[in-house]
Amino acid sequence: MSTDFSIRPVGIPAPVQITTTSNAAANEAVQTDLPVSQTVAASDASVIVRNDLHSNDNVSRQVVFDQAAASFVFQVVNDRTDAVVNQFPDEAMLRRRAYFHALDLKSEPTRPLNTDLSA
Repeated sequence: MSTDFSIRPVGIPAPVQITTTSNAAANEAVQTDLPVSQTVAASDASVIVRNDLHSNDNVSRQVVFDQAAASFVFQVVNDRTDAVVNQFPDEAMLRRRAYFHALDLKSEPTRPLNTDLSA
């Protein structure tokens, strides 16, 4: 048994045939006649796509610390009604975290407070 951990090839390596891909199959494909509603075309690269929230003037973003769940909550709040529009994590996740956090605190042994200052 060898004491080193290097990997050594076993046997003769098999030759690998390198194949190149071509667009000949795509160029020789059968033309199809599809209705306009079913055709696919490249998107316009000049159009800028944004994935952020719509720019509403009546919303604000805030971060709240939920003590029961021991986690931060990111919220989008409507300024006019003070209603939460969107929230991460959602209420179910916060309740689950609060439950497990309470279980952790309950199962944690209580230690007496060390008031000895001589140490």
